[in-house]
Amino acid sequence: MANRFVLNETSYHGAGAIQEIAAEAKGRGFQKAFVCSDPDLVKFGVTDKVLKVLDGAGLPYELYSNIKPNPTIENVQTGVEAYKKSGADYLVAIGGGSSMDTAKAIGIIINNPDFADVVSLEGVAPTRNKSVPIFAVPTTAGTAAEVTINYVITDAAKNRKMVCVDPKDIPVVAFVDPDMMSSMPKGLTAATGMDALTHAIEGYITAGAWELSDMFHLKAIEIISRSLRDAVANTPKGREDMALGQYVAGMGFSNVGLGIVHSMAHPLGALYDTPHGIANAIILPTVMEYNAEATGEKYREIARAMGVKDVDSMSQEEYRKAAVDAVRKLSEDVGIPADLKEIVKREDIPFLAQSAYDDACRPGNPKETSVADITKLYESLI
Repeated sequence: MANRFVLNETSYHGAGAIQEIAAEAKGRGFQKAFVCSDPDLVKFGVTDKVLKVLDGAGLPYELYSNIKPNPTIENVQTGVEAYKKSGADYLVAIGGGSSMDTAKAIGIIINNPDFADVVSLEGVAPTRNKSVPIFAVPTTAGTAAEVTINYVITDAAKNRKMVCVDPKDIPVVAFVDPDMMSSMPKGLTAATGMDALTHAIEGYITAGAWELSDMFHLKAIEIISRSLRDAVANTPKGREDMALGQYVAGMGFSNVGLGIVHSMAHPLGALYDTPHGIANAIILPTVMEYNAEATGEKYREIARAMGVKDVDSMSQEEYRKAAVDAVRKLSEDVGIPADLKEIVKREDIPFLAQSAYDDACRPGNPKETSVADITKLYESLI
């Protein structure tokens, strides 16, 4: 079976990358942008950095900001209607995964009206047409939504997240500008950074991993491990490296899938509105221990990429423990809680475990699992 890889047509990296938006829009003959960004980014002037580029180039736009941190079906539906009325011919998504996921769903539905029922997009939907062109501007160093074919929408009525996978939704151009991330508070920097590390580690050990994806994931683990602490301290070098590291992780996992860290994190976001990165970071070490027996020698390379010394002299048991310990230490150093005691209610665990088992990320896990196994994993964290 052939292995497929899908990436952006173009991406810009480094301070000032957003200045290229005007040239890309004009070069592609676009007339009006539909800008998707969340209310906080608008309020604190982050979105305005991009709007000034559009204004300076005389490019018209309409701003849409009815987007929640875990975007809902309603956010997408109102966005679709607003886009239809706007006269826009391309999307500019400014933000973290929430803005980009909303933009992807809007773009797919506009060009595939048969999928106007947002629920029909869950899983691998058989859409026929590419999304409305999307320019993606990340403001967090974590989700890598600017380079992935995935998006997640919350079905609020059922307290569940829908994972949607569609190669036709990938943004045509990504503008990965660390200056757009400099206003992130420490907590958000830590959470999104650990989300990126989870992408890299899960992508590296997932059932669909192969040599090309391994290359991206190991490099991403290395970059994130050395730079996340500095990014939390808001150093320019830390910010710049994390912007790159999370993107590289996205290049890999978007094409090979994830595992049960993500499938367990998704219900926490849907039920408790837990920030996705926090959920991933708490769950990751425990699931790494659970998956270890199914990963061959890969934990040795994870430990090496995270800066652990003398891994070649370690036994399999030792380097597996070293990899998990390195993840726990990084998570602790950037202020992530150690468990789910303040988040999960014991009576909700049956619902959470079934939701996690049903999640689209679960089949990618390197070890076969069950609702009972996932139940025990949740229980061990509270």
